Amino acid sequence: MTAEAEHTTEHVPEWKQQEVEDLVSVIESYDSVGVVDVQGIPSRQLQEMRADLYGSATLRMSRNTLLERALEQVDAGLEDLVPFLSGHVGLIGTNDNPFALYRRLEQSKTAAPISAGETAPNDIVIEEGDTGMDPGPFVGDLQNVGAAARIDEGSIKVLEDSVVAEAGDIVSQDLAGVLGELGIEPKEVGLDLRAVFADGVLFEAEELEIDVEAYRADFEAAAAAGRNLAVNAAIPTTESMPALLAKAEGEAKSLGLQASIESPALMDDLVSTADAQVKALAAQIEDDEALPEELRDLEAPGGAETTDTEESIDDQPEADAEPEAAEDDDDDEDEDAGGEGLGAMFG
Repeated sequence: MTAEAEHTTEHVPEWKQQEVEDLVSVIESYDSVGVVDVQGIPSRQLQEMRADLYGSATLRMSRNTLLERALEQVDAGLEDLVPFLSGHVGLIGTNDNPFALYRRLEQSKTAAPISAGETAPNDIVIEEGDTGMDPGPFVGDLQNVGAAARIDEGSIKVLEDSVVAEAGDIVSQDLAGVLGELGIEPKEVGLDLRAVFADGVLFEAEELEIDVEAYRADFEAAAAAGRNLAVNAAIPTTESMPALLAKAEGEAKSLGLQASIESPALMDDLVSTADAQVKALAAQIEDDEALPEELRDLEAPGGAETTDTEESIDDQPEADAEPEAAEDDDDDEDEDAGGEGLGAMFG
């Protein structure tokens, strides 16, 4: 501590020194420390809010000069909160992350009546419908503040949704009285978080106001796109491996079936295919006496396709026969080599 600071401290009343020490203790007890605006919150509701925060956060009120002194004394970047200390504010400490703190404070806000002289936080609307009020001077009060009202069937009714104040307007005494009679509470009361300091980073309120559901949806979409890219590019990751293995297994099985590789894993399918081919062939033989009894009177499933394929092969020019034969020889060699590998794969 510098000589100047020691001189200043000597002239600070003891209760202020103790208050600053208490504030420093609170600040140092939490991972996240913020400044909240408590302007306009009735004392009773403020006490209820403190009770709601018990166990998850602590709200500490004091003079702004003492809050500033405590923040500067802790240092470690917390002095960045000092510019937010104006008006009626307090410090809030929590071990939650700043986004969770902001969301919690926003969810804890409640509707409240508005008083004459206050600024309308948004458009104030008296909705269409029966007010439930008996005919009397109140219909004139409604009309005076801009509501389309009249007496109808023994009651005062508002004929259409009526905007009686726009956001930013100063609420008049008459309007405050009408809204009070109708039980309309156009403003929200709660702790407004101005800024939070956590893990060496200062977050202002607008940076914490995120649409959690939209953010989660974007994150999930990005994760799905990344997984699809990894699968399509055959990049092995924890997330892509199940799909890559399933794809590889399917392709290997398909190739094994086409190559008629005798493997325990393929035998059932090979036998089924062979059985279908035998039945298809038997169905094309007109002389039942030439067939075993179990192959008689069978219909030819897909026989037309077999015929078409054979015809298309027969239609090939003879000049192509030799090159194809040579290619077939090469294919046979490759197929044999691939078959051995697949046979080993399927055991």
